[in-house]
Amino acid sequence: MKIFHREKYLEKIRGFYHDTGIIKVITGIRRCGKSCLMQSIADELQAEGVPAKNIVYLNLDKRGFKSIKTPEQLEKSIDSFCTASGTKYLFIDEIQNVKGFEEVLNAYREDEEYSIFITGSNSYLLSGELVTKLTGRYLEFEMFPLTFEEYLEMKAFKKLPVSPDVTEELDRYIMEGGFPKTLDYPNTEDKRRYVQGVIAEILEKDIKKRTKLRTVSVFNTIQTYIINNFGSTTSLTNILNDLHKAGCNITRETLNRYIQILLDAKILYKCSRFDLKSRKSIAGEQKYYLSDLGFYFATNTDNRINYGPVLENIIYLYARSKDYSVSVGRIGKLECNFIMRNQESQYSYVQVAMTIMSSLDTENREYKPLESIRDNYPKYVMTRNDIIQKRNGIIHANIGGFIKEHKMFT
Repeated sequence: MKIFHREKYLEKIRGFYHDTGIIKVITGIRRCGKSCLMQSIADELQAEGVPAKNIVYLNLDKRGFKSIKTPEQLEKSIDSFCTASGTKYLFIDEIQNVKGFEEVLNAYREDEEYSIFITGSNSYLLSGELVTKLTGRYLEFEMFPLTFEEYLEMKAFKKLPVSPDVTEELDRYIMEGGFPKTLDYPNTEDKRRYVQGVIAEILEKDIKKRTKLRTVSVFNTIQTYIINNFGSTTSLTNILNDLHKAGCNITRETLNRYIQILLDAKILYKCSRFDLKSRKSIAGEQKYYLSDLGFYFATNTDNRINYGPVLENIIYLYARSKDYSVSVGRIGKLECNFIMRNQESQYSYVQVAMTIMSSLDTENREYKPLESIRDNYPKYVMTRNDIIQKRNGIIHANIGGFIKEHKMFT
C-alpha cells in the first residue's frame, strides 16, 4: 500500500538513518502519523538498496506483538527477527508498552550494528529512565497532525477534490482538523466521531494507564474547559476561579497536575509569555493551543468559527512543525501574538487577525505592536483573506497561501 510521505519530517531524520550510535525517538499525539513516518523511512532505506531482511518492524500495539511486556520478551523478539548480517534497521512502535525498555535498547545501540527508531505517543517516553540512561544518545523528532499545507498535499495524494480557492480549503481544514485518518471519511459527522475516538483512546492508553486520576469526571471538566478556551491568555488562578464558579472545587495543585497530564499527552501545548524589553520569560500567564483543532469541533455542537484563536492555533502549530520556538510577546502594554525563534536564534514577530480591513482602528491595533519593536528582525501581519497591504516594512500575508507555499518566518 502506498503511503503519503511527510517530507518535512523525513528531511529532519535522513541524516541519521545509518547512525547506529543515536536512537531516533519519534514522538507525537496518537494517530498523528508516527507509524506511517517509520514506514516511509523503511521505504526509503529499501530504495537505497538496504535488503528487506535487514529491516525489522515491531508494532507493540498490534496482534502478535501485544504480549511483549517485559525487557526479556522484547530482547527475545528482536533477536528472533534480527538474523541478517550487517547493519540492522530496527523500528519499534509504541515502545512504552514495555516497562524497562531503555536498557534493552541501550544494549543493542552499544552493539553498533543496529540503527534504532522508536515511537511513543506522549512525553512519558522522554521522562525518567530514557533521559537518564540515554542522555546524548538519542534525538527526539516531534510530529504533529497535518498542518495546512500537508492537508492539501495529502488530499491531492488521495485524489480527493481540492478547491482552487485556498481560503475555502483553509476553512474546511479548520472544521475537519489534521488527523490523517479523517481524510478517509467524506462525512463530517464520521470525521468528528473518529476524533472523539482518538480522545477516548488517549484517555485510556496514555492517561489512565500511566497516571492516577482521582476523579475522571473532574479531569474531563478541566480538559473541556481548556479546549473550549484555547488561545486565551490565562493563568492557573483564572482557571481555578472559573472552575470554582462552575461548582468544580479542586486545589491549585490538582489543577496544575491535570493540565500537565494534558500537556504530556500532547493534547495541549503551552505558549508562555516573553517580555521583549527585559528579554525574559514572564511567569504565570500563558496561552494553551490544541494539537489539533478537531478536538474543539468534536467536543462542541457549535460549528461557528471564532477565527481569532483558530488562526493563531494554525500559525502556532505550523511554526512548531518548522522547529521554531514560539512565545507570546509583550512590548510594554502591547501584545504581539507570537515571537518566534529559529534554530539559528534569529527572531521574527507575528500578529494574527481574521481581517485588518474592517476599520482603521483594527488595522492600527494589529500594526502598532510590531511598529513599536526597534530591531530589524522580520515582522508579519497574518490574515485570513485580505487585500495585501504595505506598511512600514511589515510583511502582510494571508495565512492559507503563506502556509501552502511552505514559507518560513525569516
